[in-house]
Amino acid sequence: MILSIPGVLSPDDAHAMRERLDVSDAWVDGRATAGYQGAPVKRNQQIAESSAIAHELGDMIVGSLERHPLFISAVLPNRVYPPLFNRYEDGMHFGSHVDGAIRIVPGHGARVRTDVSITVFLTPPEDYDGGELVIEDTYGVQEVKLPAGHAIVYPATSLHEVRPVTRGTRVASFFWAQSLVRDDTQRSLLFDMDNAIQRLNAQNADDAARRTLVGCYHNLLRLWSET
Repeated sequence: MILSIPGVLSPDDAHAMRERLDVSDAWVDGRATAGYQGAPVKRNQQIAESSAIAHELGDMIVGSLERHPLFISAVLPNRVYPPLFNRYEDGMHFGSHVDGAIRIVPGHGARVRTDVSITVFLTPPEDYDGGELVIEDTYGVQEVKLPAGHAIVYPATSLHEVRPVTRGTRVASFFWAQSLVRDDTQRSLLFDMDNAIQRLNAQNADDAARRTLVGCYHNLLRLWSET
């Protein structure tokens, strides 16, 4: 499932975050965190994971997502890898790759299985050319370029790339979540069921039917979840 999550950050908050990142001295070569597959095709810059600004801004993003019902419904997060931040300028890109299956949180040793990849766009799309996030899934190729403050979530198993930036600068946050439900098809079914329940609640539909559906949702979540 590929899903846009609007309003993770307000435009003003995204702008303020980008201003702080622009003047930071913590930028390093993006290949510092790339695995053997990604390093040969990765050409960008990245805020050092250990930097204070990465921790502070990352906590802000995670806090916002924890309060976003659409993100919770779609991802069913169990663990979230601390957000990272990248920058693409003229000619920079990240070639086609699949994200590594396991990430180890620096300084903690905690392992996060990367079920879901997340990108939060921080630069308005009109400020740069190119830089589309291109995701291949079972329905074909999807190009993603969202407003500042919006996020995209998609299966980390997907082949994806960031096309070269040809004008301006693209700044974003990227990270991964380990879901309570490992399988993407099962997560998608639960997401659809949750949305249907919310629509029925808004319409004040038959109470007994709604209780049955809610029971089915939680029993499936109980059956499929990993804690």
